[in-house]
Amino acid sequence: MSVPVHRDSRTEATRLLCAGVYLDAEFRGQVIEQLVQHEERPIAPSLGVDAVPVLAYALRARSQEVQTSLLLLFVWAVFLAVDLTAGGPVPGVPMVWSLSYAVLCMALWSSRAASGRGTAVYTLDRATLRRTMLGRRGRLTKLLPLGPRLLLAVYWIAALVVFFFFGAADWPAVVFPLLLVVPIWMHRAHVSGVMRNELARPRFAVLPRAQLSSGYAYRRIEAAIEREQHAGLTIYDPFRPFIGAGTPYEPWSFALELKRRKTAAPGEAQLTSRAVIELIRPRLEALRQSAAETSRDRLKDLEIEEFVYLPVGVPRGEVSYDRNTVMQHLADSVDEGGEARRHFLRIRVGAWDEQVVVSVLVRVHTQGGMLVLEVVPHILSPIRPEYRAVDVIAGRGSEDVFRDGVRALLAGPTAGFAAAVSSIRTLLTVFRTWLADPQRALPDGPATSVREMGSSREISLFQEMDISRYVKTIQDRIASGVRDALSSQGYETDSFEQQIVQVAEGGFYIGSMSGGAVAAGSGAQARHTTGGDQK
Repeated sequence: MSVPVHRDSRTEATRLLCAGVYLDAEFRGQVIEQLVQHEERPIAPSLGVDAVPVLAYALRARSQEVQTSLLLLFVWAVFLAVDLTAGGPVPGVPMVWSLSYAVLCMALWSSRAASGRGTAVYTLDRATLRRTMLGRRGRLTKLLPLGPRLLLAVYWIAALVVFFFFGAADWPAVVFPLLLVVPIWMHRAHVSGVMRNELARPRFAVLPRAQLSSGYAYRRIEAAIEREQHAGLTIYDPFRPFIGAGTPYEPWSFALELKRRKTAAPGEAQLTSRAVIELIRPRLEALRQSAAETSRDRLKDLEIEEFVYLPVGVPRGEVSYDRNTVMQHLADSVDEGGEARRHFLRIRVGAWDEQVVVSVLVRVHTQGGMLVLEVVPHILSPIRPEYRAVDVIAGRGSEDVFRDGVRALLAGPTAGFAAAVSSIRTLLTVFRTWLADPQRALPDGPATSVREMGSSREISLFQEMDISRYVKTIQDRIASGVRDALSSQGYETDSFEQQIVQVAEGGFYIGSMSGGAVAAGSGAQARHTTGGDQK
């Protein structure tokens, strides 16, 4: 039976984000917070990713950590009870071993969190981090604190010495820390199985798309995400525009007075925003077709669509995303030039397997005898490199049980405390969500997107070069479309072409100037000469 493929559900970015919720507890918490705890917020546009499987895996990862923490809690309870009744190496001081080991687990977890290596239960070893963090190896090595590890070594030396040389009554100090490794080992085996059987590249491409659990609230959230994430409109907060598109990349705009050519026929139609957009679109489509026929350039997959931003107003559940409503918004907003409802032509390029997403948003005004062109490029940077550890984990194979057990032994103290912290956070999150009842909260716009939360801040030089090329190429097609629109409607184009040349070269344009002086660039000087005097 064939499995329906949803838009962007098979992209590399989606796969890495699904793995990231297991490897990064902070990222997982942010995903659940934005999509579940703030159910009143519509989801931001999902560019190159599918948020439904990311949320589904986030909830599964959280549930698995809660189960692991319950097993650990049981072992800890027995550890404390036995240590209390068995006495200890210090007469009159109960639970020395259990409390000492608990403090060491907390210290190890804190040092790991401070080093920036994450606080998830499934902790990555240094070898895996080196393979995925690339140029950040030195920073990781320097940040790894040795103090808690030395204290852990001291604990084990003391426990073994007391156990073998001073009596077997102190057996809990050795046995229970080993028993605490078992739930961590089971957890690591589960996560490794998910990475290997579901999130490995070959498997992710053919398996059914992950869905949320069958609870009523989760079904409601999933349906809302399905409606919103790839719709032709989105809700926005005026103080948080363009959420989901990434970081602005050299936005620019200009205003131009529309002047008729002397040779223009008197009856020629007035220039409208729709006319300009309809002349920009063929240039972009021709660019896409040319790239597809002559190269493997990512411009061959260039996406062109009209998009409407609607201000926050009615509750989330009352916003209609059906095709007729979206088309009506597109038709009504393109020429209105309003402040609240805003129409854009969005051109998107998903490069580097959707690791780098370039979105160029174009808005056109033609009211009051003026042409105003706004071009706002945005960049989504690559997914965090540590999430690529999914391929390292998936490549180990299921037969490497003993080696994974050793990893669990080494990671046990940190992972055990991380499981406890995760469970406490989950309990507080569920309680706060129930208390706040976000479904009935005041309407709000999205605060961030799943893709943005999982992005790094680093872009390679090759990626930067590609971004610059895509943006400049798209802007050139936009400029040619606007120029043709002006010419076809009988308007002068000389001033427009002069402004475009200045913008393209990173300079500036001054239509007219009386007196004064202008300087630009490093080391530039401006002199204003009047009557032989220089000022």
